[in-house]
Amino acid sequence: MKETDREAVATAVQRVAGMLQRPDQLDKVEQYRRREARKKASVEARLKAAIQSQLDGVRTGLSQLHSALSDVKDIQRSLADVSKDWRQSINTVESLKAVKDAVVRHSQLAAAVENLKNIFSVPEIVRETQDLIEQGALLQAHRKLMDLECSRDGLMYEQYRMDSGNARDMSLIHSYFGSTQALSDELAKQLWMVLQRSLVTVRRDPTLLVSVVRIIEREEKIDRRILDRKKQTGFVPPGRPKNWKEKMFAVLDRTVTTRIEGTQADTRESDRMWLVRHLEIIRKCVLDDLLVARSLMVQCFPPRYQIFRSLLNVYHQALSTRMQELAAEDLEANEIVSLLTWVLNTYTSAEMMGNAELAPDVDVGVLEPLLSPDVVAELLDTYMSTLTSNIIAWLRKALETDRKDWVKETEPEADQDGYYQTTLPAIVFQMFEQNLQVAAQISEDLKTKVLVLCLQQMNSFLSRYKEEAQLYKEEHLRKRQHPHCYVQYMIALINNCWTLRESIVSLKRKYLQHDADESVSLSQPSMDGLLDAIAEEGCSSLLEEVFLDLEQHLNELMTKKWLLGSNAVDIICVTVEDYFNDFAKIKKPYRKRMIAEAHRRVVQEYLRAVLQKRISFRNAEERKEGAERMAREAEQLRFLFHKLAAGFGEEMDGHCDTIVAIAEVIKLTDPSLLYLEVSTLVSKYPDIRDEHIGALLAVRGDASRDMKQTIIETLEQGPAQASPDYVPIFKDIVVPSLNVAKLLK
Repeated sequence: MKETDREAVATAVQRVAGMLQRPDQLDKVEQYRRREARKKASVEARLKAAIQSQLDGVRTGLSQLHSALSDVKDIQRSLADVSKDWRQSINTVESLKAVKDAVVRHSQLAAAVENLKNIFSVPEIVRETQDLIEQGALLQAHRKLMDLECSRDGLMYEQYRMDSGNARDMSLIHSYFGSTQALSDELAKQLWMVLQRSLVTVRRDPTLLVSVVRIIEREEKIDRRILDRKKQTGFVPPGRPKNWKEKMFAVLDRTVTTRIEGTQADTRESDRMWLVRHLEIIRKCVLDDLLVARSLMVQCFPPRYQIFRSLLNVYHQALSTRMQELAAEDLEANEIVSLLTWVLNTYTSAEMMGNAELAPDVDVGVLEPLLSPDVVAELLDTYMSTLTSNIIAWLRKALETDRKDWVKETEPEADQDGYYQTTLPAIVFQMFEQNLQVAAQISEDLKTKVLVLCLQQMNSFLSRYKEEAQLYKEEHLRKRQHPHCYVQYMIALINNCWTLRESIVSLKRKYLQHDADESVSLSQPSMDGLLDAIAEEGCSSLLEEVFLDLEQHLNELMTKKWLLGSNAVDIICVTVEDYFNDFAKIKKPYRKRMIAEAHRRVVQEYLRAVLQKRISFRNAEERKEGAERMAREAEQLRFLFHKLAAGFGEEMDGHCDTIVAIAEVIKLTDPSLLYLEVSTLVSKYPDIRDEHIGALLAVRGDASRDMKQTIIETLEQGPAQASPDYVPIFKDIVVPSLNVAKLLK
């Protein structure tokens, strides 16, 4: 209290100090005192009123507690009286058991009396119901069946209430109404038959389907009512719940599954196209059924059934199951393609689920795949493995067929431009094209994989093709008269390389349409080099054929016979021109190379004849005569190859100039200028070696020892640098063994 008093005094002092801060406020002290006195009186009055109110509440509470205590005592006395009376009435209650039993029997008899008419008419109702079912009056039959079941269930319920453990009476009631369950089963059988034919029934007699749905709806309501009563009483009539709605969807499910399985009319043994036919029948069947369901069946079912959505799910699941069964069979490559094309493309296309009439209710974007990704991947792996084996076998067979053509006695066919060819490129790329078109129907990814496979197998095939061409050449060389059309078929083989090259480019251009595909293409080994190698070997084989016929005439060059007036070069020119008339049926890119190579080799053989020292000129007159002859023959050769190359717009004079340059060295009359002339020759033809120069000087027959020594030593100081476009001509010319020391003697 003292602490409170101090706080009150401090607060009062603070308030007084706040009111008396200026001298002029002292005049209002009396006014302030009266105001504070009024506030104090008001507070005291409120305190007194609050205390009085609290006292009144306490007084009232004490009065109510006294009243409650009195009431509790009265109740205690009453309970004691009730307990006493209950103990006295126990014997009286036991004596009323007979009355209780009589009441229960009375209730049972009342129910029996109420259903007495139905009980006596059960056999008649059963017969009428059976007749109605047989007549197809399903709604009327169901109404009578409901009456029978209602009577049976009412009696059994009363019996259950009276004595739930009395199985004898329950069995008696059940046996008396035994025909009821048989009628229910028979009616259900008729309902399921209608549902099985619902897609046909809805077109012919939709009211029948509506009747079936109404019956099922009635049974669903009865099932719900009985299950609700079970929660209260525990009683369930026999055969309940029927769950006919669930059974209805189960029947539709079985019907759809059976319908889809029944579309397979053929087997692989009876028809190679059995799967294509089977899938097409499924497509038409499912599409027709869904269109009927959407346009007609939805009108026969309550909206909450969502019958079209349910049927769509049933068909989708049945199709998925059927596709899995087909995928599990040992399918051939073409059958795998048919299955995957149907599953991945046809199913969601406008020909089936994407049909415009189904579009509002069917979203193909949310349909689950008919086959899982793992199954699809497994099928694709099987397809790729089978396709690989097939391509290898097809390519091998194509090569064997082509190889048989090479030994025919008739010339190969020519294309529209007159170039020889065989059927090999057309057969190979027709096969590739067919497989790529099939793969493109399935997916872009598979198309790319098949293209990569084709390119890989083509690469391996070209290696075998090259080996077969080499064997063909070797067989011919062992017996040049066989085969009769060797040259023509070798030309066709060379042309095939160009056709194959163009076909590969065309195939890539057609089936590689994206950047990603292009990167895949670039990762494949290039076949251009291999095709060029095959073609070049073929061209080399044909040139070898030419030079085998020229060998005798080439051996006459730079001999005494040649110096005296041989016509070897004339024969060489005629022979080369004759061969190249046949070679005109080689396609231009390769023919151009052949002409260039023939030009180089003829000149090279001419130079080899010079450097083999078949002749050694004895005097300046012979050197002049020989050099002039060489120049004339070089001009003949130049004219020949200029004529052969006329169609290519290019000149081919470089190699023949080499003969002229050698002739100039031989023709030189002043030996002192020989070093200068040879140096010019060496600078112009950097691949010329010291043994070549030694042999050339030996052919002249007049070079002094010092001159030979000087020239050889100059060559040994270092070869001249060749220009980038220089084609070596002396590199492959081998001079007969003759060491330099011997030349210098």
